[in-house]
Amino acid sequence: MNFNRFSTVAAASVALLASTPAFAGTCPTGQVGANPLKDAPTMPSNVTDTVIGSVDLGKEIGVDNRDLRMRRLVVQPGGIVPMHSHAGRPALIIVVSGAITEYRSSCKVGIDHRAGEISSESDGISHWWRNNGKTAAILLSADVKARD
Repeated sequence: MNFNRFSTVAAASVALLASTPAFAGTCPTGQVGANPLKDAPTMPSNVTDTVIGSVDLGKEIGVDNRDLRMRRLVVQPGGIVPMHSHAGRPALIIVVSGAITEYRSSCKVGIDHRAGEISSESDGISHWWRNNGKTAAILLSADVKARD
């Protein structure tokens, strides 16, 4: 491989790594532990939740009564995504812009999520989110949901 080609490949690899979202959602060191989420909000506030696409997984891969869906959430400053569980509803959330704090049943303190970070949610997790910032937080959520 000549030097110019190597430089081009190296530059492309660095650019790809720099543009790849980082997984987030980990509890800070020393803060892992049961959090009963006492007094967690149960109603949404200052948040819009729009389904922007879905796929019937029964037709696609034989998983009946389940959809893979993509949602766009806009959480205004002070806005709340209320307490919920991910039992049987795995999800990946990417913060597109802004920042938001997650309060999770397995962490004693809030977990901050910033633009470009992904949070993985699965069975056993209960949590709620609040935008403690001064600008709207825009999230994309891909999850598998039982059909109503």
